[in-house]
Amino acid sequence: MTDLDVAVIGAGVAGLTTAFRLRASGREVRVFEAADVVGGRMTTVRENGFLVDTGAEQIPETGYPETWRLLEELGVDRGAVPRIGRGIAMWRGRARPGVASTRGLLSGAGLSVGARLELLRLLRGRFDLERPEDSSHATVAQACRGDLLDYLCQPVVSGFFGWNPARSAIAPFLALLTSIGPASTWRTYRDGMDTLARALASRVDVTTSAPVDRVVDDGSSARIFLGGTEISARSVVLAVPAPVVHLVHPEHGSEFIDACSFSSVVKAHLMLDRPLGRRDYAVVVPTAENGTVSTIIFDHLKHPGRAPENRGLVTVMAHPSIAGELMAAPDAEVAARLVDAAERLVPGLRAATGGAIVRRFRHALPEATPRALALRSEFEAGLSGVVDYAGDWVYLSPCSEAAVRSGVRGAQRLTRKEARV
Repeated sequence: MTDLDVAVIGAGVAGLTTAFRLRASGREVRVFEAADVVGGRMTTVRENGFLVDTGAEQIPETGYPETWRLLEELGVDRGAVPRIGRGIAMWRGRARPGVASTRGLLSGAGLSVGARLELLRLLRGRFDLERPEDSSHATVAQACRGDLLDYLCQPVVSGFFGWNPARSAIAPFLALLTSIGPASTWRTYRDGMDTLARALASRVDVTTSAPVDRVVDDGSSARIFLGGTEISARSVVLAVPAPVVHLVHPEHGSEFIDACSFSSVVKAHLMLDRPLGRRDYAVVVPTAENGTVSTIIFDHLKHPGRAPENRGLVTVMAHPSIAGELMAAPDAEVAARLVDAAERLVPGLRAATGGAIVRRFRHALPEATPRALALRSEFEAGLSGVVDYAGDWVYLSPCSEAAVRSGVRGAQRLTRKEARV
């Protein structure tokens, strides 16, 4: 006799969505989360009046149908997800506005005319967030060249996803870019990016501070080992990054999971004594301009509730090339290095910084490689065993919509499987 019906490992958005959908279908579900809070890579830290989004930063109005459907079911109306109303700039000697906007195609946002024409050609392809393997398997560096690579694709994929353009496939990036609409329409959660995770967690059974050591598939059920305790379950959903699957379920036997690499991201969230002004809420920084900083986000411009009145909040993201070495560096060293490198881009940043919160994600976002793309569809077609999976990496797409969709699809598979038994 098993202890649980369904055990979901991981209380990020993917795991919580899976649990929510399964519970709605009548299944008994318990979620186990290693951290002491829910949200995974969509968490928010609340400190001294600051709301610090440690992972994801925004949500688009279009291209995220499953997310908006889920928010409506949870009673989170659009008033709780206000428009940011500001754009993104590219640094090329100065901040040049218009990234991810129609205006940028006209003004260039730092791009040459030739690069803009090349971008239009690139965007004419067919792209699908759920089937990225159906389009190009080329890497970002193979698909782009010159200005288009150096002053758009590289800084955007490195600055938002932590990707290496020479290793990462361009198809998931283009699928996301063509589905989410212009940056001027993007939104953020008024009360922090963990809003969705907290709303989901309030509807399901979640145990935090419960790291799972091992999951063993016995064929008709599974055993879960955590903290010296063994629990059995009829089904298990591993809603953790693919590299973590290797640790907790090494018998998975999947070439696709073996091929799923993740980027590492290090951020310094700087609490300022004054709101340093900018027109755009984010600036992406090409490698050619600064090899230490990849993105700067003015969180107090993203939404006024992110910082106390007359204060500022700025997030500086480390360039992927140094994220590895910063993983083990002391917080003070990380903050000082990133502030010093960002000072030229944001004059006065060093003097205005009163404190810093450093966050590290060893497994930040799925970094789709051509090999992983080639294996993805076969992996998905074979899902529905005792141990199933959820996460943005299932679709090789670095966005929360992919996490939500994977949770919805995973719950559907388990429901169908139960109906056949």
